[in-house]
Amino acid sequence: MPIRGYLPAGAFFDSEHVRVLGSAFEDAWEKLKTSDGTLADERNAASTRELLARRIIELGRHGERDHDRLVEHAVAHLERSRGAPDVAAGHPAGIPLN
Repeated sequence: MPIRGYLPAGAFFDSEHVRVLGSAFEDAWEKLKTSDGTLADERNAASTRELLARRIIELGRHGERDHDRLVEHAVAHLERSRGAPDVAAGHPAGIPLN
């Protein structure tokens, strides 16, 4: 499912922002799929994609529009929350939204 399917009703992003969010979502998902962790395995894929989308959308709500930072922050957040191996080694400090 593309990121549009995860956008909450009433969420407003212009078309360019949605494009950046969607691209970051797909790239973050690919990064997780190529890692050695279990976040993207078949039994976790649906929930991981949903969590990834929610995190990217939340970052977008806080004004983040940089593709690379969206990817890195979202992947790092999932790894920390699920205790997965760090596929985003060297990522920049996360945006504290918790």
